[in-house]
Amino acid sequence: MKALVLKANKILEFTDVPLPERPGSDWILVRVAHAGICNSDIKRGFGGGAYHYPLIMGHEFSGSVAESLTGSSFTAGDRVVVYPLLPCRNCASCQTGDYTQCPNYDYFGSRRDGGFCEYVWVPEENLVPVPDRVDLLHAALTEPCSVALHGVNHLAVHPGDTAVVIGFGTLGNMVAQWLAIRGCSEIFVVDIDEKKIEQARNMGFVPVNARENDPPTFIFERIGGKGADLVVEACGLPRTFVQAIQSAGRSAQILFLGNIRGQFGIGEEDFSMILRKELQIFGTWNSSIVPRGNNEWTTALAQMGRKIQVAPLISHTPELQEGPDVFKRIAENSFGSFGRVIFRIHP
Repeated sequence: MKALVLKANKILEFTDVPLPERPGSDWILVRVAHAGICNSDIKRGFGGGAYHYPLIMGHEFSGSVAESLTGSSFTAGDRVVVYPLLPCRNCASCQTGDYTQCPNYDYFGSRRDGGFCEYVWVPEENLVPVPDRVDLLHAALTEPCSVALHGVNHLAVHPGDTAVVIGFGTLGNMVAQWLAIRGCSEIFVVDIDEKKIEQARNMGFVPVNARENDPPTFIFERIGGKGADLVVEACGLPRTFVQAIQSAGRSAQILFLGNIRGQFGIGEEDFSMILRKELQIFGTWNSSIVPRGNNEWTTALAQMGRKIQVAPLISHTPELQEGPDVFKRIAENSFGSFGRVIFRIHP
């Protein structure tokens, strides 16, 4: 089969690789339709972040069942998305279904080969059916959509709350949409990209251009000097982590969603603000597929194309064979303005 293989740091090759043998008796062969590039793939491929080489990256992918099992609930041709986290299913966290806290997990696209290829073996329990009305291209964004929902689920959101989302990339955009569904009356979106600022405005959010305004000052003035009820940091910069704290009102909830890049430090005044305002700070990672049939993944798919719009987030859909050039251009900042890039493998 064809695959996009990370041979070494900054060296990607579109090449033939053998289809692996079935890893276990409960694994199902998936024909990959679409696979998206996450920011973590850029760091893994061009920032020396791979666990091992060679590696087939890709943890955001959709497809169809190519070869099923006797007695399985899936049959050949069924449209599916893949939950990329492979829990050990033996530890204390796994026994309660809290797979995101499994200390011995495996992971498609990082710890093991993922979806930048034509076929992948997947445990049946990691497959989620895609509704007929949802395009498989859009379904490839189920993973980030579920991660955003998982983060919002940590917050006690009340109708009428004011919210701030710092960073309007894929995750930030989806977080803002989930907060709107939960009933937030006003959602501020902070970014520096003019296209994202305009997109936020068109979606009914309050854009805050951080190049032109100090976000905490702008937000306090707009809300009447009391700060936001909810703040989500979805950017991952030390400066924006501090801005999240500075934008919060009394007894506010803050969600740290972005993967930090660089050293995070906080001054005495800002730290005192956490204590005096009695702020609640949450960290979040990944998403959940339990209970089966009614979880963050099924919820994301149920709302996709309805109250959650993912199509505007997709900017490029290259073929997998273009992968080496696409990654190189993104890493060198020569790709131009882009949103989510999703490979077409078996569209």
